[in-house]
Amino acid sequence: MKKIFLIPVLILAFSFNSYAQETETAETPVEVAKEQQAQKEKELKEAKKEQKEIRKNEKELKKAEKARKKAEKEAKKSQKLAKSIASKRKSIDKSEAKIVKLQNKLTKGKSKGKLSPVDEMQLNNKVNKLKLDIVKDKEKLAKLERKQ
Repeated sequence: MKKIFLIPVLILAFSFNSYAQETETAETPVEVAKEQQAQKEKELKEAKKEQKEIRKNEKELKKAEKARKKAEKEAKKSQKLAKSIASKRKSIDKSEAKIVKLQNKLTKGKSKGKLSPVDEMQLNNKVNKLKLDIVKDKEKLAKLERKQ
């Protein structure tokens, strides 16, 4: 008798258990659509986040490139300035050497008596002109050195 009573009870328990599992796993199409919608929204948010990060990185790269170009420009400018300073110094030295040569020529010519007064005047004019050029070059050199 126990067996007769136990068999229907077990059948009934298994059927309730299997029915409970079926109802839990079965989803309605509305719930499926909501889940898909939520998934798409989540993916969209992630994509927007990634795009924002990409834009941010691009801006940083542009800033870095701009800074690099500015540094290169400054380096070229300083090189050009150094080059012009050296050129002015060389020009001043050259003019001073010419003045010394002309003065030597003038003293030799005077001591030997070979120079005419016109030649003497021309040599003195050249010396004075070179001295003026030296003064101008020294002013330009001072300006360049202040820039540096």
